[in-house]
Amino acid sequence: MKARRFLLALKGMGVQYLLLEGKGGSSLEELFEKVKGCRRCKLWQGRTHVVFGEGDLKARIMFVGEAPGEEEDRLGRPFVGRAGRLLDELMERAGLKRQEVYIANVLKCRPPSNRDPEEDEIEACKEYLFAQIAIIKPKVIVTLGRYALRVLSGGEEKITMVRGSLREHMGSKLVPTYHPSFLLRNERKMVEAIEDIRKARELLLTR
Repeated sequence: MKARRFLLALKGMGVQYLLLEGKGGSSLEELFEKVKGCRRCKLWQGRTHVVFGEGDLKARIMFVGEAPGEEEDRLGRPFVGRAGRLLDELMERAGLKRQEVYIANVLKCRPPSNRDPEEDEIEACKEYLFAQIAIIKPKVIVTLGRYALRVLSGGEEKITMVRGSLREHMGSKLVPTYHPSFLLRNERKMVEAIEDIRKARELLLTR
């Protein structure tokens, strides 16, 4: 019954292809139950939906962004607005399909007016992301923007300086690249982002 409620809740948020079979399904269900009732920081007061994450639990590659936006908060799904549509395009051009990856954010609730995450919000929420990674065990994680990179690598490097380079987190290889919202304002950088995502995909072929 609990699993059925979980699936119905995801369906109500528009999640169509979250795969529960295989590794990590029950653990992710338990984590989702914990996250959707979270009040660790002030962001719960303004949220419409918790934006937990979605994708293939057998995914070998994971994309991690910053925080939900207005459209994501409304639908309860990550990267479904303009930036999300661009991310889909970038993945396709790099040889990936959205259905074969897992997508999440550092924050699970939308900051007001899409402002930058604050330190207390990151500290309150980051363990949920770490738990998702531990459950899914992706071989490669593409970090989208500076906040995802900072949380997973512990560094303060600028994306323009480190994009496409390799880091590690919990046994997964990190490939930093630009956030799609940045690319909407800087279209000339899209070629670099596609190169980074293609590099991440190629890492799946190595041991």
